[in-house]
Amino acid sequence: MSNTITERIADFLKEYQPFNFLSYDDLVTIANSIKVINLEKHKYLFQINDSLHDSFYLVASGVIHLTVIADAEETLLNKCYTGDIFGLRPFFAKNNYQMTAKAREESIIYAIPIATFKPFVAQNAEILNFLLESFAANSKNSLDKENPGKLMSDNVMHTDGQSDMLYFQSLIYNKTPLKITSNTSVKHVSQTMTDNSIDSAIIIDNNYPIGIVTDSDFRSKIATGRYEITTTIDKIMSSPVFTVTENISVAEAQLIMLKYNVSHLCVTHDGTDKSDVKGIISEHDLIVAQANNPGVLLKEIKKSHSPKDLKLVRDKLTDIIQSSIVKNIPLQHISSIAGEMTIAIVKRAVELAILDLGSPPARFAWLCIGSQGRKEQLLYTDQDNILVFEDVAVEKYRDIKDYFIKLAKKTTATLEKVGFVLSPEGHVASNMKWCKSLTDWIKQYNSWMNTPGENSNEISSVFFDYEMAFGEQKIEDLITENIFKNSKNNALFFDYLGNDALKKPTPLNFFKKFNIEEVGENKGKFDIKTRALMPLIDGARLLVLNLNIKGINNTYLRYKQLAITDPKYSEIYLDCAEAFIILSKFRTLEGLKNDSTGQFINLDELTKIDKEKLKNALAPMKELEELIKYKFQLTQFS
Repeated sequence: MSNTITERIADFLKEYQPFNFLSYDDLVTIANSIKVINLEKHKYLFQINDSLHDSFYLVASGVIHLTVIADAEETLLNKCYTGDIFGLRPFFAKNNYQMTAKAREESIIYAIPIATFKPFVAQNAEILNFLLESFAANSKNSLDKENPGKLMSDNVMHTDGQSDMLYFQSLIYNKTPLKITSNTSVKHVSQTMTDNSIDSAIIIDNNYPIGIVTDSDFRSKIATGRYEITTTIDKIMSSPVFTVTENISVAEAQLIMLKYNVSHLCVTHDGTDKSDVKGIISEHDLIVAQANNPGVLLKEIKKSHSPKDLKLVRDKLTDIIQSSIVKNIPLQHISSIAGEMTIAIVKRAVELAILDLGSPPARFAWLCIGSQGRKEQLLYTDQDNILVFEDVAVEKYRDIKDYFIKLAKKTTATLEKVGFVLSPEGHVASNMKWCKSLTDWIKQYNSWMNTPGENSNEISSVFFDYEMAFGEQKIEDLITENIFKNSKNNALFFDYLGNDALKKPTPLNFFKKFNIEEVGENKGKFDIKTRALMPLIDGARLLVLNLNIKGINNTYLRYKQLAITDPKYSEIYLDCAEAFIILSKFRTLEGLKNDSTGQFINLDELTKIDKEKLKNALAPMKELEELIKYKFQLTQFS
């Protein structure tokens, strides 16, 4: 490659992470090894199950779509624009690609050989952390203008679930390590380690780590007679020390230990050896930590025998959610893990009720509805659920319903003790109205959908968001089948549902100021649930029902699927998906900070940047409103 082209590529690289961490000479070296690929529109760079390439990729110009196959359909995961890096799997995995990279338009791609780039990763902690974060998180925020050059991996959602969960689990490690100076005798260090039952010591200079000794050093260097026990510790220490930041996850620590074949990592203030020592991570710490990751917690749920046991697990989940947010794990991944664990808790609550009451007299399905049904419940908010039992002989109906009411009361009481308060609207299976036979439920849905508004005091759109936690799959399938049969060409229903979706109070006033609560205990606060999240949730539900999209309950995933099914409005849908994640994160942070449902945001506690970010996230709602009005020809609102 000519010097002019090499320099031009190097100049391009320095504008984007993680290349901006390198010197210009390093960038020239990398640029000189790069292969330039001209990818025509609709051509593939790699596809699912292709063998791994020896390079990863950077978009020089154009747009690359990253897709996976989900439910027999191609699902768009993300779009890569100029400066975006993707295809990192060869760095960290041996199995084939788990996604497809396809040119959306004519594109120029830089193929960067991994063999060339790896030495720079090994020498630069910032680059390693950036790559690890990407591999763990799937992508950085595509709207993050402050950090151009996002990374797209193909890892988290599409590989082994047990190991992926480790990216969400922060480590508990020794935060008071033994710190010694380099002129301390080996004898003194070994005696101190023995007295304190620890297997390592950090050698420091002005509290900066310069070396480490472990039990293995004493075995291989002292016990063998290579060094005298009276020698100073600097003679047998390992140096330099491998250092990491304080919020490292289990998986990240494992990757670094494997990469460098070490058994200990030194935790420092900024992750380098030029800052204060904060702790030490051992292989033993990783083993202990794995006993507290989501995969293990799921096993704990299955073994729980009381509401207290389940609450302990749910509290641990809160810790995982909080630490994952701190680590900038994308909220959609956190939500996915939390959703599965919440459903597992509900399932166990039902099982405990059955163990107490005896076997059910008929087959049934316990459906979580609302936020639990959408797997969007990151905080301790209320429980909404229904119970559907199979059709039985008339003479047995009352006795069988009595059993299921008792079952529902025990289950909802358990969930209440775990921390999920009863729905304030009474949308719980222990309410006789929401515990009934399949035929009665089908009649209920028929009434809601074919004569909407006649019993408007009863209808609630949350009944159209559900996930089965326990029971007979066929019962849930029949409910779904009936809903979509009724929705076909049902203009009256969509008129009602569309108007209902547009009824929510607006988030901003005419002057683009936040509409805040004017009275009550939350006076002066912003209702992010009612004014911001619910319009997006209602809009997604309305549109998937109208477009006959089955089996996707989560709002974020609904918008992602809508972008594929209804490509004419894909930009609106993708903007809504991003907005939903941003708004959900604001609510979650508020709830975690104040141990609340996070519904009401204290705007005075937000920075100017966060207020602007919150306001920007509301922008797609106007386009969504106009789209709903247009699609369903809504001209009058009630």
